[in-house]
Amino acid sequence: MSIHPTAVIAQGAVIPKSCTLGPWCTVGAHVVLGEECELISHVVLDGHLTVGARNRFYPFACVGAAPQDLKYKGEATRVTLGDENTIRECVTISRGTTGGGGMTRVGSHCLIMAYAHVGHDSTIGDHCILANNATLAGHVTIEDYVTVGAFSPIHQFCRVGRHAYIGGGTVVTQDVLPFSLTSATREARAFGMNKIGLERRGFDRERLRALHHAFRVILAGKMNTAQAVAKLREEGGATADVAYLLEFVEGSKRGIIR
Repeated sequence: MSIHPTAVIAQGAVIPKSCTLGPWCTVGAHVVLGEECELISHVVLDGHLTVGARNRFYPFACVGAAPQDLKYKGEATRVTLGDENTIRECVTISRGTTGGGGMTRVGSHCLIMAYAHVGHDSTIGDHCILANNATLAGHVTIEDYVTVGAFSPIHQFCRVGRHAYIGGGTVVTQDVLPFSLTSATREARAFGMNKIGLERRGFDRERLRALHHAFRVILAGKMNTAQAVAKLREEGGATADVAYLLEFVEGSKRGIIR
Protein backbone atom coordinates (compact mmCIF):
# COMPACT_ATOMS: atom_id res chain seq x y z
CA MET A 1 0.00 0.00 0.00
CA SER A 2 1.29 3.46 -0.94
CA ILE A 3 0.22 5.99 1.69
CA HIS A 4 2.05 9.28 2.09
CA PRO A 5 3.11 9.91 5.71
CA THR A 6 1.09 13.15 5.83
CA ALA A 7 -2.20 11.40 4.95
CA VAL A 8 -4.72 11.08 7.80
CA ILE A 9 -6.80 7.89 7.84
CA ALA A 10 -9.45 7.34 10.50
CA GLN A 11 -9.74 3.99 12.23
CA GLY A 12 -12.40 1.93 10.48
CA ALA A 13 -11.72 3.11 6.92
CA VAL A 14 -11.37 0.26 4.40
CA ILE A 15 -8.49 0.81 1.97
CA PRO A 16 -7.20 -2.04 -0.24
CA LYS A 17 -3.46 -2.47 -0.65
CA SER A 18 -3.72 -1.55 -4.34
CA CYS A 19 -4.79 2.04 -3.53
CA THR A 20 -2.52 5.10 -3.51
CA LEU A 21 -2.97 8.01 -1.13
CA GLY A 22 -0.91 11.14 -1.74
CA PRO A 23 0.11 14.01 0.54
CA TRP A 24 -2.38 15.57 2.96
CA CYS A 25 -5.33 13.36 2.06
CA THR A 26 -8.00 12.71 4.70
CA VAL A 27 -10.15 9.58 4.79
CA GLY A 28 -13.03 9.22 7.27
CA ALA A 29 -13.94 6.26 9.42
CA HIS A 30 -16.89 5.09 7.29
CA VAL A 31 -15.19 5.27 3.90
CA VAL A 32 -14.81 2.08 1.84
CA LEU A 33 -12.53 2.25 -1.21
CA GLY A 34 -12.42 -0.23 -4.08
CA GLU A 35 -9.28 -1.62 -5.67
CA GLU A 36 -6.70 0.63 -7.36
CA CYS A 37 -8.16 3.98 -6.34
CA GLU A 38 -5.83 6.97 -6.36
CA LEU A 39 -6.05 10.09 -4.20
CA ILE A 40 -3.47 12.46 -5.68
CA SER A 41 -3.20 15.02 -2.84
CA HIS A 42 -5.32 17.13 -0.44
CA VAL A 43 -8.40 14.95 -1.11
CA VAL A 44 -11.12 14.69 1.56
CA LEU A 45 -13.31 11.57 1.62
CA ASP A 46 -15.83 11.59 4.44
CA GLY A 47 -19.14 10.24 5.70
CA HIS A 48 -20.68 6.89 4.78
CA LEU A 49 -18.99 6.73 1.40
CA THR A 50 -18.55 3.65 -0.79
CA VAL A 51 -16.25 3.95 -3.80
CA GLY A 52 -15.81 1.37 -6.56
CA ALA A 53 -12.59 0.35 -8.29
CA ARG A 54 -10.07 2.51 -10.14
CA ASN A 55 -11.46 5.92 -9.26
CA ARG A 56 -9.06 8.85 -9.40
CA PHE A 57 -9.43 11.93 -7.19
CA TYR A 58 -7.54 15.13 -7.96
CA PRO A 59 -6.39 17.75 -5.40
CA PHE A 60 -8.94 19.42 -3.12
CA ALA A 61 -11.85 17.21 -4.18
CA CYS A 62 -14.30 16.72 -1.30
CA VAL A 63 -16.63 13.72 -1.53
CA GLY A 64 -19.11 12.57 1.08
CA ALA A 65 -19.29 15.76 3.13
CA ALA A 66 -22.49 16.85 4.87
CA PRO A 67 -25.18 18.20 2.51
CA GLN A 68 -25.77 21.91 2.10
CA ASP A 69 -29.24 21.62 3.57
CA LEU A 70 -30.34 23.39 6.74
CA LYS A 71 -32.63 20.48 7.60
CA TYR A 72 -29.68 18.08 7.86
CA LYS A 73 -28.99 17.13 11.48
CA GLY A 74 -26.09 14.70 11.13
CA GLU A 75 -27.99 11.61 9.97
CA ALA A 76 -25.94 8.70 8.60
CA THR A 77 -26.79 9.29 4.95
CA ARG A 78 -24.60 8.05 2.11
CA VAL A 79 -22.71 8.57 -1.16
CA THR A 80 -21.82 5.80 -3.62
CA LEU A 81 -19.50 5.96 -6.63
CA GLY A 82 -19.15 3.25 -9.25
CA ASP A 83 -15.96 2.28 -11.08
CA GLU A 84 -13.40 4.21 -13.12
CA ASN A 85 -14.58 7.74 -12.46
CA THR A 86 -12.33 10.81 -12.68
CA ILE A 87 -13.05 13.45 -10.04
CA ARG A 88 -11.09 16.59 -10.85
CA GLU A 89 -9.88 19.51 -8.73
CA CYS A 90 -12.20 21.06 -6.12
CA VAL A 91 -15.21 18.91 -7.00
CA THR A 92 -17.78 18.60 -4.20
CA ILE A 93 -20.21 15.68 -3.91
CA SER A 94 -22.57 15.90 -0.93
CA ARG A 95 -24.14 12.96 0.84
CA GLY A 96 -27.91 12.52 0.84
CA THR A 97 -30.61 13.65 3.24
CA THR A 98 -33.29 11.62 4.99
CA GLY A 99 -35.97 13.62 3.21
CA GLY A 100 -34.52 12.79 -0.21
CA GLY A 101 -33.88 9.08 0.18
CA GLY A 102 -30.56 9.36 2.01
CA MET A 103 -28.32 8.60 -0.96
CA THR A 104 -26.27 10.51 -3.56
CA ARG A 105 -25.17 8.25 -6.43
CA VAL A 106 -22.58 8.54 -9.19
CA GLY A 107 -22.34 5.71 -11.72
CA SER A 108 -19.25 4.47 -13.55
CA HIS A 109 -16.94 5.90 -16.23
CA CYS A 110 -17.87 9.52 -15.47
CA LEU A 111 -15.68 12.61 -15.79
CA ILE A 112 -16.54 15.34 -13.28
CA MET A 113 -14.40 18.38 -14.06
CA ALA A 114 -12.99 21.04 -11.77
CA TYR A 115 -15.28 22.93 -9.38
CA ALA A 116 -18.38 20.94 -10.35
CA HIS A 117 -20.90 20.32 -7.56
CA VAL A 118 -23.20 17.33 -7.11
CA GLY A 119 -25.85 18.23 -4.55
CA HIS A 120 -27.51 15.95 -2.02
CA ASP A 121 -29.76 13.10 -3.18
CA SER A 122 -28.73 13.55 -6.81
CA THR A 123 -28.18 10.59 -9.15
CA ILE A 124 -25.73 10.50 -12.04
CA GLY A 125 -25.74 7.56 -14.45
CA ASP A 126 -22.84 5.99 -16.36
CA HIS A 127 -20.55 7.63 -18.96
CA CYS A 128 -21.53 11.19 -18.02
CA ILE A 129 -19.46 14.37 -18.25
CA LEU A 130 -19.94 17.39 -16.00
CA ALA A 131 -17.75 20.20 -17.31
CA ASN A 132 -16.11 22.86 -15.13
CA ASN A 133 -18.46 24.55 -12.64
CA ALA A 134 -21.50 22.51 -13.65
CA THR A 135 -23.80 22.57 -10.63
CA LEU A 136 -26.48 20.07 -9.66
CA ALA A 137 -28.85 21.25 -6.95
CA GLY A 138 -30.37 18.61 -4.69
CA HIS A 139 -32.50 15.77 -6.05
CA VAL A 140 -31.32 16.08 -9.67
CA THR A 141 -31.34 12.97 -11.90
CA ILE A 142 -28.80 12.72 -14.73
CA GLU A 143 -29.28 9.63 -16.88
CA ASP A 144 -26.58 7.76 -18.87
CA TYR A 145 -24.32 9.40 -21.50
CA VAL A 146 -25.25 12.98 -20.59
CA THR A 147 -22.90 15.94 -21.05
CA VAL A 148 -23.50 19.05 -18.93
CA GLY A 149 -21.58 22.06 -20.21
CA ALA A 150 -19.46 24.43 -18.14
CA PHE A 151 -21.18 26.93 -15.79
CA SER A 152 -24.56 25.22 -16.19
CA PRO A 153 -26.72 25.08 -13.05
CA ILE A 154 -29.52 22.52 -12.89
CA HIS A 155 -32.51 23.23 -10.65
CA GLN A 156 -33.68 20.92 -7.89
CA PHE A 157 -35.74 17.89 -8.92
CA CYS A 158 -34.96 18.29 -12.64
CA ARG A 159 -34.27 15.26 -14.81
CA VAL A 160 -31.89 15.07 -17.76
CA GLY A 161 -32.63 12.22 -20.17
CA ARG A 162 -30.15 9.80 -21.69
CA HIS A 163 -27.73 11.05 -24.38
CA ALA A 164 -28.68 14.72 -23.83
CA TYR A 165 -26.10 17.45 -24.38
CA ILE A 166 -26.44 20.71 -22.43
CA GLY A 167 -24.42 23.63 -23.79
CA GLY A 168 -22.22 25.76 -21.57
CA GLY A 169 -23.87 28.49 -19.49
CA THR A 170 -27.36 27.02 -19.75
CA VAL A 171 -29.66 27.58 -16.77
CA VAL A 172 -31.81 24.45 -16.53
CA THR A 173 -35.09 24.83 -14.62
CA GLN A 174 -37.14 22.10 -16.33
CA ASP A 175 -36.51 18.55 -17.52
CA VAL A 176 -34.13 18.12 -20.47
CA LEU A 177 -35.31 15.80 -23.22
CA PRO A 178 -33.32 12.62 -23.87
CA PHE A 179 -31.24 12.68 -27.08
CA SER A 180 -31.59 16.47 -27.26
CA LEU A 181 -29.18 19.33 -27.83
CA THR A 182 -30.21 22.01 -25.34
CA SER A 183 -28.48 25.36 -24.96
CA ALA A 184 -29.10 28.91 -23.79
CA THR A 185 -29.73 32.03 -25.79
CA ARG A 186 -31.63 34.36 -23.47
CA GLU A 187 -33.33 31.33 -21.97
CA ALA A 188 -32.78 27.59 -22.26
CA ARG A 189 -34.11 26.09 -25.49
CA ALA A 190 -34.02 22.64 -27.04
CA PHE A 191 -32.56 23.06 -30.52
CA GLY A 192 -33.31 19.54 -31.68
CA MET A 193 -31.68 16.15 -31.64
CA ASN A 194 -28.09 15.61 -30.48
CA LYS A 195 -27.23 14.07 -33.86
CA ILE A 196 -23.43 14.18 -33.67
CA GLY A 197 -23.33 12.73 -30.17
CA LEU A 198 -25.73 9.92 -31.11
CA GLU A 199 -23.71 9.06 -34.24
CA ARG A 200 -20.58 8.80 -32.11
CA ARG A 201 -22.38 6.33 -29.86
CA GLY A 202 -23.33 4.06 -32.74
CA PHE A 203 -26.93 5.07 -33.51
CA ASP A 204 -27.68 3.88 -37.05
CA ARG A 205 -29.62 5.76 -39.72
CA GLU A 206 -32.99 4.21 -38.89
CA ARG A 207 -32.74 5.09 -35.18
CA LEU A 208 -31.72 8.65 -36.04
CA ARG A 209 -34.52 9.05 -38.60
CA ALA A 210 -37.17 7.93 -36.11
CA LEU A 211 -35.86 10.27 -33.41
CA HIS A 212 -35.55 13.17 -35.85
CA HIS A 213 -39.21 12.82 -36.77
CA ALA A 214 -40.26 12.69 -33.12
CA PHE A 215 -38.27 15.82 -32.31
CA ARG A 216 -39.81 17.70 -35.23
CA VAL A 217 -43.31 16.86 -33.96
CA ILE A 218 -42.50 17.81 -30.36
CA LEU A 219 -40.38 20.91 -30.95
CA ALA A 220 -41.16 22.35 -34.36
CA GLY A 221 -44.93 21.86 -34.63
CA LYS A 222 -47.67 24.18 -33.42
CA MET A 223 -49.12 21.59 -31.06
CA ASN A 224 -48.63 21.68 -27.32
CA THR A 225 -46.66 18.88 -25.67
CA ALA A 226 -49.67 16.67 -24.90
CA GLN A 227 -50.96 16.99 -28.45
CA ALA A 228 -47.54 16.18 -29.89
CA VAL A 229 -47.23 13.05 -27.76
CA ALA A 230 -50.74 11.95 -28.71
CA LYS A 231 -49.95 12.43 -32.42
CA LEU A 232 -46.80 10.32 -32.19
CA ARG A 233 -48.68 7.58 -30.36
CA GLU A 234 -51.46 7.63 -32.96
CA GLU A 235 -48.89 7.13 -35.71
CA GLY A 236 -47.88 3.82 -34.14
CA GLY A 237 -44.69 1.90 -34.86
CA ALA A 238 -42.58 3.84 -32.37
CA THR A 239 -39.04 2.56 -31.92
CA ALA A 240 -37.68 1.81 -28.46
CA ASP A 241 -35.88 5.18 -28.51
CA VAL A 242 -39.05 7.10 -29.38
CA ALA A 243 -41.07 5.14 -26.82
CA TYR A 244 -38.55 6.11 -24.13
CA LEU A 245 -38.67 9.74 -25.29
CA LEU A 246 -42.47 9.80 -24.99
CA GLU A 247 -42.40 8.12 -21.58
CA PHE A 248 -39.87 10.74 -20.42
CA VAL A 249 -42.13 13.59 -21.60
CA GLU A 250 -45.25 12.11 -20.01
CA GLY A 251 -43.42 11.46 -16.72
CA SER A 252 -42.07 15.00 -16.41
CA LYS A 253 -43.21 16.80 -13.26
CA ARG A 254 -41.55 20.16 -13.97
CA GLY A 255 -42.34 20.34 -17.67
CA ILE A 256 -39.81 19.98 -20.48
CA ILE A 257 -37.56 22.51 -22.18
CA ARG A 258 -38.87 23.05 -25.73
